[in-house]
Amino acid sequence: MDYTSAACRDGHTILTGVRHFDLGAILDCGQCFRWEQRSEGCYAGVALGRALVVEQKEDRVLLRDTTLREFQEVWRDYFDLDRDYGEVKAILETDEAMAAAVAFCPGMRVLRQDPWEALCSFIISQNNNIPRIKGIVERLCRAFGDLLPGGSFTFPPPRRLAGRTVEELAELRSGFRAKYILDAARLAASGELELEPLYTMELDKARGSLMSIKGVGPKVAECALLYGFGRAECVPVDVWIKRALAQLYPEGFPPAFSPIAGIGQQYLFHYMRKGR
Repeated sequence: MDYTSAACRDGHTILTGVRHFDLGAILDCGQCFRWEQRSEGCYAGVALGRALVVEQKEDRVLLRDTTLREFQEVWRDYFDLDRDYGEVKAILETDEAMAAAVAFCPGMRVLRQDPWEALCSFIISQNNNIPRIKGIVERLCRAFGDLLPGGSFTFPPPRRLAGRTVEELAELRSGFRAKYILDAARLAASGELELEPLYTMELDKARGSLMSIKGVGPKVAECALLYGFGRAECVPVDVWIKRALAQLYPEGFPPAFSPIAGIGQQYLFHYMRKGR
């Protein structure tokens, strides 16, 4: 557990003794698309059907308007706080190149997001940049999600989208991705694509299941599995990681990385984009 204590004060949950946690890096590293920075160390966003404002100052994290029960049931898992990132980093730091990536951003963590939202978000991410991805996701939520207190919207469930048309989704400026979102929604809503088994399904079968969706290739499948299903062994390969693998790991990551290769990928991705 990567924090010392959690307590509710004045309607907010306060974590103390938080370790291996850099809020800005976690929420602004390309793994999620519904968080916006309000000020230094403060972000507002929506995840898992809930709106949240979260702030960090050194080893103290404040989750505004959050009960201790909600933290334990929702946000503790979302921020992957039960994983020992000290142990993760100790494994990764045995390699010189990865040690540099970890040192650049020691507070990186991989979020455990809603699987349906992660799948759709990374379908939208294809041939796209982060500001445009965020814009499409926000318009999708405003058009078809549920209104939350404060004016935010939930991510629409598969059944809500399955009855839409390509033209309606295209109005969100999603482009060619509209037909892929619609296919994913219809498969999930009908039960032809079952999401729950993907948490534990044999990995190649899980990949194949996701790639049965129109427009979903290996990279989107890996992203969905890593960020939405907690499959830390999955390694999405985009242009940055492809370059890093070619330069640093032409034979692939060291075998010791295998169970946490996806987390290693996230450190490396952030380092390649921001550090060098």
